Amino acid sequence: MKKIHFVKMHGAGNDFILVDDRALEFPEEGRKIAAMATRRIGIGSEGVILVQKSESADFKMRFFNPDGSEVALCGNGARCVAAFARSIGAAKQDKMRFETIAGVIEAEILSAELVRVKMPDPQNKADDFCVVGVPHKIVVVENLAKTDVEGEGRRIRLSPQFAPEGTNVDFVSFRAPSRVSIRTYERGVEAETGACGTGAVASAVIGVMDYGLEFPVRVTTIQGYELIVNAEVEQDKIHNLTLTGPVKKVYEGEIDCDSLMESDLV
Repeated sequence: MKKIHFVKMHGAGNDFILVDDRALEFPEEGRKIAAMATRRIGIGSEGVILVQKSESADFKMRFFNPDGSEVALCGNGARCVAAFARSIGAAKQDKMRFETIAGVIEAEILSAELVRVKMPDPQNKADDFCVVGVPHKIVVVENLAKTDVEGEGRRIRLSPQFAPEGTNVDFVSFRAPSRVSIRTYERGVEAETGACGTGAVASAVIGVMDYGLEFPVRVTTIQGYELIVNAEVEQDKIHNLTLTGPVKKVYEGEIDCDSLMESDLV
């Protein structure tokens, strides 16, 4: 039974399992990925990230939700994978480019625990809905602490309006001129997450375009971390979106994927 070496990292409280899969030996089986990401019976995380070889960039990032589904992009995951790729030599310099389903992403390591990534231009912005690699519905609330993120988030995420793929749901409070507080219900996790990078970006975009905020926007997560979203606005179009924030290695280890208790998943 082959053991998989992994590194556990978090980006602003959003935690991930990262694996060097340049040899293409990782078992891409949804239930095993889900078991690995499940707390108490596995390692526990809000996503599993693979670094693979790329013919068009420094490396390829593949991101799997805790339910085993693969998605196009994760903002905080992209920042973590940049630091991880640099540490294993998949990226040779602090400035790098990597493949994702959402396109090629540029990243820069600013310091030991601070990374900036360039995000895709926002798409389909209407009725507080924004796609930044993945879809987000923004819900403005008066009292973020008392918001039923789990219940209301699940209801909106499963709404026929967003079928069949569903959407992430970000509950936000805006404070002029450039501050946002956020809590996110994330599809694939099917629960509130510690942070959401694409959600922070989508919230900042909606805040600037519809609620009078100004770039750079500082987004505070439920755990108190701060993410900075910056961009250029030209004729009501947003370009050169960037997401900057902290990353941290938590620990590393090995796991035998064949011995994961898949039967315990419900």
